[in-house]
Amino acid sequence: METFILATVSLIIATSLFINKRKNEKKISFALLCTNIFIQRTASFMFLISDGNYWKILAELSLILLPAMSLHFSWTLIKKGEMINKNALIIAFALPISGYLIRLTGILQENLFVLLMSAYGIGVALIIYVSLLVYIGRKAAGVEKRRLIYLAIACAIAAGLCLLNLAAQRTLVLPPFSNILLAALLYFVLLIVAYPHLTRLHELMAKALVITISTLLATGCFYLVITLFTKTSAIPLTEILVASFVIVISVTPLKVIMKKIFSFFYPGSQDVFTSLYAFDERLEREKSMMLEEMAPVLAHEIKNPLGSIKGAAQYLATEIDDEENRRILNVIIEETDRLNGVMSQFLTYAKPYKFDKKEQRIEPVLDKIISLVEARKIVDSVTIKKEIQENLPTVKMDSEKIMQVLLNLVSNAIEAMPEGGILTLGAKRFERENTEGIEILVRDTGKGIAKEELKNIFKPFYTNKERGVGLGLAICNRIVKNHGGSIKVKSIVGKGSSFRIRLEN
Repeated sequence: METFILATVSLIIATSLFINKRKNEKKISFALLCTNIFIQRTASFMFLISDGNYWKILAELSLILLPAMSLHFSWTLIKKGEMINKNALIIAFALPISGYLIRLTGILQENLFVLLMSAYGIGVALIIYVSLLVYIGRKAAGVEKRRLIYLAIACAIAAGLCLLNLAAQRTLVLPPFSNILLAALLYFVLLIVAYPHLTRLHELMAKALVITISTLLATGCFYLVITLFTKTSAIPLTEILVASFVIVISVTPLKVIMKKIFSFFYPGSQDVFTSLYAFDERLEREKSMMLEEMAPVLAHEIKNPLGSIKGAAQYLATEIDDEENRRILNVIIEETDRLNGVMSQFLTYAKPYKFDKKEQRIEPVLDKIISLVEARKIVDSVTIKKEIQENLPTVKMDSEKIMQVLLNLVSNAIEAMPEGGILTLGAKRFERENTEGIEILVRDTGKGIAKEELKNIFKPFYTNKERGVGLGLAICNRIVKNHGGSIKVKSIVGKGSSFRIRLEN
C-alpha cells in the first residue's frame, strides 16, 4: 500500500508538471525525477507479484539513477551553483551506471555493490543539502530565501526519519514508512516549485490542508455508502483513504488532460462550453462599436456650441462692470469647461484604444506612481504602504495605460480617506491551471462602498459623486479587459476598499 501511495503521488506530480504550459528547466527536472520514482516503485511492486527478472533490473536501474536525478534537480533549483556543476552531474550519472555494469559481470559482489550504492546515495544527498544551505546563506533576505528555508527544514526532517528507517535494512528496497515520507516530501517540493505565489509557511500548509480535508470528506462519503449498501463487516478503511487521496490530487491534472483530449478530437467543443460567454462578449463589442460611431458625431455637435457659448461668455465678462453679472458669466464659463471635460471623457471611453504592449515588469510602474503621488503633496495624512513580492514575472502590457488605471484607482482611494489612512500598493504572482501572471492591489482604509453600489461601479456614467462623470472606473475596466485581464473589488463600509487587477502572461 505504501509503495502504491508513493508511485501514485509521483505519477500525478510528474503528469501535472508535464502538461503545464508554463514549463521551465526546474519543473521539467522535477517531473523527470518524479517519473523515475514512479518507475522504480512500480517495477519493485511488479517484481514482487510476478517475479520477472526484467522488473528487478528496471527497479534497480531507476533506483541507482535516483541520486543523480536528484542532483540535477538541485542544480536547477539553486540556480546552478558552484558546488554542483556539469562535471559533477556527468560523474553522478556515470558512477552508478558503471558500477551496475561491473556488478553484472560478477566482479562486484551483491553485498558490496549495495554498500557502495548506499554510500554513494548518502554522499550525493549530503552534497545536495550542503549546496542548498550555502545557497540560502548567500541569498539576500526575501520571499525566495524564506521558501528555501522551509524546504531545507522539510528535507532535514524527512531525511532524518528515513535514515532511521533505513538503518535496520541493507537492501535496495525502501522500507514502507519511507515511502510515505517521500510522498509527503515530493508534494511539499511541488508546492515550492509550482506555486511560487505561496510565500509563507501558513499558505503552504493551507494548500496541504485543503487536500487533507477533501480527502477526509471523500473517505467519509465512501465509508458511508459502503456501510449503508453493502453487507461486508470488514470495511477497508485504509484502502478507501488511499483511493480518496488519489482522486483528490488527480482532479486538476485530469481536468487539463480531458480538455486537451476534447480539443483534439472535437475542435469545436470549446465553443459549446464558451458559447454563452462569447454571446455576451459579442453584445459588448456591438455596444462598443455603436458608441465608437456615435461619439465623434455627438461630441462635434455638442462641443462646437459649447465653444461658442464659452467664447461669448468670456467676451461679455470683459465688457461689463456689474459684479453679479460677471459672477453669473464665470459660472457659465466653469460649467462649459466641466461639460467639455465630460465630453472628452466620453470620447476617451468610446474611442478604440491603441495599445503598445511589451513584455514589462510592474515594479517600475508602481514605483513611478508612488513618486507621482508623493510629488503632488496630497498624502500628508495618508501613509503609503508597499507590498510587492520579489521575482515577479513579466507581463505583456502597455505600461502607460496600466499607469492610467492605477493612478485613477489611487486618486479614488485618496478621495475616500479625507481624514487620512493607509494606502496600500502591492503586486504578487498568481497561477491558475496553466496560466500565470501578476495580481496588482490598490487598497485603502477609507469610507468603503455600499453593497448595492458595488455591482454598478464599472458601468459608464454611474457615480455617487456630486460633480463626477462616472467614466473613470469604466475606462479602467475597459483598459484592463483589453489587456485580457480582470479587475475585481471588495469593500466594507467604514473599513475601506481593495481593487485587484490580474494580468496574465
